[in-house]
Amino acid sequence: MAIDNKKAFFSYDILETIEAGIVLKGPEVKSLREGRASIGDAYARVDADGICLVGFQIQPYPCALEKIDPMRRKRLLLKKREISWLRKKIEERGLTVVPLRVYFNKRGLAKVQLGLARGKVARDKRLDIKKRELQRDIERGMKRRIRA
Repeated sequence: MAIDNKKAFFSYDILETIEAGIVLKGPEVKSLREGRASIGDAYARVDADGICLVGFQIQPYPCALEKIDPMRRKRLLLKKREISWLRKKIEERGLTVVPLRVYFNKRGLAKVQLGLARGKVARDKRLDIKKRELQRDIERGMKRRIRA
């Protein structure tokens, strides 16, 4: 089960990506496996302790005995040099780190794909929409030619 952040690709230019592990509690893992999570408004914040995911909402697991705050900060597992590299990029260029995808790898570990991103301006978003519509029109024309 993978959860994609479509909003991030529309609102940001993704410059680089990096994979990180997520520190979760038992009921959160079960909810995540069922796909009961939202990363639309999430972002990563670099603190003195490390890096954590803010705004990543995992719905409570209904059969869980312990109640966990769905909006709590989830700590990310990265190497020290990766964290310092991200911190440097954020401070240097004014970039942000957004989660692009949350998934389980082959070993069953929860992972998040982070994107080092720059915010898009409204005209950039409009330009992307025009390009996408133009590409669709070209593909439709090719289909019609193949069928005829």
